[in-house]
Amino acid sequence: MADPFSRAVALVVNPTRPAAKELAARARSWWEAKGWTVVVDDGDGQSGLAGGRLAFAVSLGGDGTMLRTVQLVLEFEVPVLGVNFGNLGYLTQVEPEGIDQAFSRLVAGDYAVEQRMTLEVEIVGAGADPSRLVALNEVTLERQAPGHTIHVAVSIAGRPFLTYAADGIIVATPTGSTAYNLSARGPIVSPHLRAMILTPISPHMLFDRSLVLEPDEAVRLDLLDGRRAVLSVDGSIVVPLALDQSVLVSAGAQAARIVRFGQRDFHAILRGKFGLADR
Repeated sequence: MADPFSRAVALVVNPTRPAAKELAARARSWWEAKGWTVVVDDGDGQSGLAGGRLAFAVSLGGDGTMLRTVQLVLEFEVPVLGVNFGNLGYLTQVEPEGIDQAFSRLVAGDYAVEQRMTLEVEIVGAGADPSRLVALNEVTLERQAPGHTIHVAVSIAGRPFLTYAADGIIVATPTGSTAYNLSARGPIVSPHLRAMILTPISPHMLFDRSLVLEPDEAVRLDLLDGRRAVLSVDGSIVVPLALDQSVLVSAGAQAARIVRFGQRDFHAILRGKFGLADR
């Protein structure tokens, strides 16, 4: 768990955005001038990030960088502040020009922490890595070879449900309902709920609807028919799945902790994303 009295902060930077790297240098100077220790992670794996000794982590990028930051510090329960360098972000909180004020509010304790549900992912079967993966947005099992569907037997809460013929299967959190799930025509779910959303990708079958499940209804995915598939977690961790392996997805034991300043209007963000106008 993060030490609330620690004077250390991590800056997690999107290395493909020069403006983010420039702002990281400015942010580092700001924190160090206040006597804080700063750790910078730009994706090279050399930062030595030690989440248990951090008071905060700051994501400098878009929602993708925010996801990476959450992955890095989740187990230590470190609050994450998102600075937006992408388009209008669902997860990021402040714009680059507002960082000085945002940092001052962090130091003063003038912020709230919003908890977001995560997913825990386990691959079981011969040769499977025993470690568990964690997702904030989604877990996706999808075809590896072009031109063919995969057949996936889905069980819910320990009971067989249906075998899907599709390009893949998404299991998403409410936070991830506006990510890959949305592009696959899945439902938009309030990020404040605890639920799992099961959405087929381009299903080749009559039943093509998403399911919204209770958080204790664990999902099992079994790959059939010998066709190759890959498992991705939040769009970045890719693991080929062997035929004698299965994927278990359940509600995560730990929630992501997102820094908020005041109320975050999720529906206003939706309107902005889709260019929706009032009647």
